[in-house]
Amino acid sequence: MKPVPISPAILPNRARVAALLAIPGLLLAGGCASGSNGRRLRVMVPTVAGGGYDFTARTLAVTLRESGLAGDVEVFNLTGGMGTVALTRLVHESGNDELLLQMGLGLVGSLHTGSPPARIGDATPLARLVDEPGTIVVAASSPYRSFDALVDDWRRGRLTAGIGSLPGGPDYLALMLTAEAVGLPADAVAFDQYDGGGGLLAALLSGQADVIVSGLGELRHAVAAGELRVLAVTGPRRSPGIDAPTLRECGYDVEVTNWRGLLAPPDLAPDRLERLQELLERLHGRPEWRAALRENGWGDAYLPGEEFGAFLTTETRRVGTLLDRLTRRSRLA
Repeated sequence: MKPVPISPAILPNRARVAALLAIPGLLLAGGCASGSNGRRLRVMVPTVAGGGYDFTARTLAVTLRESGLAGDVEVFNLTGGMGTVALTRLVHESGNDELLLQMGLGLVGSLHTGSPPARIGDATPLARLVDEPGTIVVAASSPYRSFDALVDDWRRGRLTAGIGSLPGGPDYLALMLTAEAVGLPADAVAFDQYDGGGGLLAALLSGQADVIVSGLGELRHAVAAGELRVLAVTGPRRSPGIDAPTLRECGYDVEVTNWRGLLAPPDLAPDRLERLQELLERLHGRPEWRAALRENGWGDAYLPGEEFGAFLTTETRRVGTLLDRLTRRSRLA
């Protein structure tokens, strides 16, 4: 693929990245040294363009280039099998230090719902990068002005929700745990799943969904434009710039925070693994990355190497237990 030249940007980071989302297999090219051993770095996204994984990967690529840490960073989407196709591809690229996988809580959950040919533990953990709360959102034209007002109709079975992740992903977990907390029977939780934030937003604005649950970063621009109203956030605290309470403030003991990180193939040579880890460590300290975190409403959840690996082990157990409980509840409903 011919490299796409990216000229010096004057737009805010989010506007720059959003403009690049329409370019499949985007290749950011520049004159600086590439990210891994002097060669091109490729970031694989296991979901369609426009979702949280995709936007995070492309923000990563833009920021690596603009901070001078990498010159050639290609982002491409490899969908299928609820993320297992991309993970299997990564695992089969043993020793390849030029290929990374953008992943997160959604991949952990989706792997629990089936019998995947590869596991997260088969790959090399590089770093956890960001986290963000979920949001419970209605259109600006919606009659619901508060979460409590919405709950009354939700309990009566009058609402259809929309989520942008697969069952087992962060939107699904936030929706089902919130429903559980307000006393809604599992079989009464009507919801539709959409591919990423774009389809989810369109469903809400067109009236196909009455309420949606999604990460804040994917909706922030529409909230700022006055198209959406955030009724509550699922994180442990209020989100800066968003006039909405937490679910705990609303009286419901629910906290769901999404996170995203990077995996590399297995069996990397020690010096090549060290170069990748150093690259992400340097990125984490750059002002350009800090600006991207602020603009997208992401928390700094940086956790390197072995610490990230230990987190993944614990998180896989936690999410598996949680999904097993939700599944039992659904069967008993």
